[in-house]
Amino acid sequence: MKTEKKNLRRISIVVTAQTKGNLERLAAVCGYSEIGRVVDKLTREKMIALHDFERKEKYHE
Repeated sequence: MKTEKKNLRRISIVVTAQTKGNLERLAAVCGYSEIGRVVDKLTREKMIALHDFERKEKYHE
């Protein structure tokens, strides 16, 4: 089985022990093998929410 190449970048972040534990817990709940996927998912969800918020603000102007 051939896996597709993904458009990935390696980064390093500094977080508290509590945040690391929470990221690992979220990864386990979501069935992800690594916490980077959790970071991707949280960022994607936040950007969607921000986009919806900005769109609502423009509508009310």
